Amino acid sequence: ICTFMQQGFTVSIQGKYNGQGPGAGAGVGLESEIFALRGTCSQFRESCLAKSNEKCKGEQSFLQIIKDSQQQHGLRHGDYQRYRGYCSRRLRRLRKTLGFKMGNRHKFTGKKVTEDMLTDNRFLLLVLMEAERAWSYAMQLKQEANTEPRKRFHLLARLRKAAKHGEQLERLCESRRVDAKTKLEAQAYTAYLVGMVQFELQAWKSAMEAFNKCKTIYEKLASAFTEEQAVLYHQRVEEISPNIRYCAYNIGDQNAINDLMQMRLRGGGMMAEKLEALITQTRAKQAATMSEVEWRGRTVPVKIDKARIFLLGLADNEAAIAQAASEETKERLYETLLAECRDTIQAVREEIKADSKQRERAVDGEATKISNLQYLHSYLTYIKLWTVVKRNESMAHVLQAKLKEPQMDENKRGPRPQDLIRLYDIILQSLAELCTLQGLEDDHTFQKEVSLKMLVYKAYRCFFIAQSYVLVKKWSEALVLYERVLKYAREVQSKAKNLNNSLKDLPDVQELITEVNAEKYSLQAAAILDAIETPQQMQVKDNKPLCERLENFSLDPTILGKQPNLVQFPPEFQPIPCKPLFFDLALNHVAFPPLDDKVEQKGKGGLTGYIKGIFGFGS
Repeated sequence: ICTFMQQGFTVSIQGKYNGQGPGAGAGVGLESEIFALRGTCSQFRESCLAKSNEKCKGEQSFLQIIKDSQQQHGLRHGDYQRYRGYCSRRLRRLRKTLGFKMGNRHKFTGKKVTEDMLTDNRFLLLVLMEAERAWSYAMQLKQEANTEPRKRFHLLARLRKAAKHGEQLERLCESRRVDAKTKLEAQAYTAYLVGMVQFELQAWKSAMEAFNKCKTIYEKLASAFTEEQAVLYHQRVEEISPNIRYCAYNIGDQNAINDLMQMRLRGGGMMAEKLEALITQTRAKQAATMSEVEWRGRTVPVKIDKARIFLLGLADNEAAIAQAASEETKERLYETLLAECRDTIQAVREEIKADSKQRERAVDGEATKISNLQYLHSYLTYIKLWTVVKRNESMAHVLQAKLKEPQMDENKRGPRPQDLIRLYDIILQSLAELCTLQGLEDDHTFQKEVSLKMLVYKAYRCFFIAQSYVLVKKWSEALVLYERVLKYAREVQSKAKNLNNSLKDLPDVQELITEVNAEKYSLQAAAILDAIETPQQMQVKDNKPLCERLENFSLDPTILGKQPNLVQFPPEFQPIPCKPLFFDLALNHVAFPPLDDKVEQKGKGGLTGYIKGIFGFGS
């Protein structure tokens, strides 16, 4: 028996042995068969290698694989832990399928993917998934490092591990069995991971070089394919651009922060969150130079880092809101600003609680004066409340524009005046809270400004309440409310003369007065027409057919329709007189005349007649 082992394939030859010793003839025959089989096996091995090379030279889009896996397994919602678990499970499946086991259950034996193993492109996926698993673990630790700073050391270790796997993938892709596109994608992926490591180490120059290399490769790949295939590469370039601009800012480019702000206006979803984090880091460095803030004629020192960062970016946030192209972007920026403001107010409250014991020890003369922290808290609360006012006012403008548009779909519920009333209620509630801010009770100018603003928004709220009454045809109530709107508006105009620039940020009152006067005339005309008999009142309110109401004029739109109500069909049953029945009661008392003379008399026939009767001759 002779056995050949070539490339995992077994070929066996069994020579027949007929119970004789291995003679010369038998040995020569077996040897010749072995030599012939060697030639066949060598040809078979070459053909297998050629097929494996062709198989491995197929296109392997690493970026497409990564993006599909990330979107389907958690990263759409920023869940890096779920994606990490998916990478671990896929690694286990790949190792089991390829027979690439790391030892057994008792002992670990490390293995590395080599170039000789690239007969199957799944070995490249093995290295790619190892890099993705390390990267996702690093991103998970980055989220947790906000509350546990010690995890940052573990984060850096996992990023270095991911970059190491990326470099191994790049070396493997240098093989002649890998096509040019896969080589370029491996280089870009490795450059991205190296850039992330340098970015976390704050080596801005090295990080910028790595990101620029990654960006250049993806741009070249995008230009080499069709638009549909290039979309993925362009998305990757957009993800890398904020990191490049942030590195440029840290190197010394002062215009980079403006570029980041413009990117935030265009971005959305996870991209917007990433830009927010970069902008916050940029402001944290600028906040070191900020030490105080002035408001309402009083300078307050700012010692809390979170408050410094927030106040430093306040003007930029307001400018971004003003430049927002769409209402969705503006709403998102308002929500971001309010969230930052709430976090800053919470940080100041904690400082106030810690400082309360020291304030209790103050002398009586100083105890009556509000502390700097409390005044800073009032300032931040003012920013929050005024932002709420501006946000609701922006939403009210959008609803007003939709309210004036003709509604195309009757089945779809459109905006109503009641929606605007709710928004102005929230605005008035926020303005009422402004009047109670600590440290501003004696500021009469501030109180007058807030009262003036409340009058303006009361006028608008009253206007939309009147609009809601108009819809239900309550003319008298709506007319009274319009008069109240004019009263508020004239009061605002009279008080605004004493306050400079008090109406600069408020809606135009004169425009409201003009609109109310026009609505009043329309309302009066509608009330007069409603008082007299109008065609609308003469419309048919019952289901009588036309033939039953010919004496009365009334409008019936159904007459011109497909099923006019002309007559009632089928008609109803009507009572009619029945046919009389006659009963003959005199019949028993009537004497009829005799009829004997008219009846034929039978004669007497005798024997002859009898015989004829028997034989039927007489019939």
